[in-house]
Amino acid sequence: MSKLLAFLKLARPANVVTAVADIWAGFAIVGAVPLLFGDKPGEYWDALLWLSLSTIGLYGGGVAFNDIFDAELDAKERPERPIPSGQVKLLWAVVFASVLLIGGIVCAAQVSVWSGQLAVFIAVFALIYDAWGKHQAIFGPINMGACRSANLLLGMSAYHYQIGEVWYVALIPLTYIAAITMISRGEVHGKNKKALLGGFSIYLVITAAVVVLAIAHRGIMAWEALPFLLIFCIMVYPPLLRAIKDQQPAFIGKAVKAGVIALIVLNATMASAFAGIWPGIAIISLLPLSLWLAKIFAVT
Repeated sequence: MSKLLAFLKLARPANVVTAVADIWAGFAIVGAVPLLFGDKPGEYWDALLWLSLSTIGLYGGGVAFNDIFDAELDAKERPERPIPSGQVKLLWAVVFASVLLIGGIVCAAQVSVWSGQLAVFIAVFALIYDAWGKHQAIFGPINMGACRSANLLLGMSAYHYQIGEVWYVALIPLTYIAAITMISRGEVHGKNKKALLGGFSIYLVITAAVVVLAIAHRGIMAWEALPFLLIFCIMVYPPLLRAIKDQQPAFIGKAVKAGVIALIVLNATMASAFAGIWPGIAIISLLPLSLWLAKIFAVT
């Protein structure tokens, strides 16, 4: 059991749940939810299941490879992590992460060729980030954001004929994850006020963008997205403001953790902005699971 828990630590289970929320949100944004109850519901239920399994593999494999590439640095800065602590041998970590990534691609390919291609893109860009991108001041945040943006598109690929109508929504997770990546650079040493302020500014832009999208697509019914948006703001702004004030690694880590978990709520907000309140409720139902897992496994 202890070995299993060690491997699960590599995959960041709480974070993986937020990736599933991406898939569900993308599915709702392209208008696929009614198809779950249409003439051929099985086809779309299968697609939703395959894509959910795909993102579990892609995200879990991506973050596991992050620890693999950081093994030497973690031995100095985070010796409690599975690889430097000896809980998982480096070779088996590579095998575990590779199986997850390949499995994620295979699952996506069950839906369509384009879904499979998106999965390959996510896997490749995740590896680029792990090995090199995270060390780049400008490209790093964009690199990680592109992975998350493609993950939302992966959810949309269940009903790919509609992606051309709403592709621009994928810019929101790209920008949001870029902001979190900027903020996270102070987790170990602190004192990254410029990055924290930059992240705060981006959060404000994203909040405004979601409001505009809700009004544009739902008109008077835009209010259905507001409860989710309020929860999102309550989750991300207070810890980030505290981090800006003190610039200590502990507070920055809490701001990053809140930002990652709040992805579920952001996805619920976007889904409700396009498809109404019920898809948003379905997505936000993942939040308790992610919060519970965050108490057991590391998020940052």
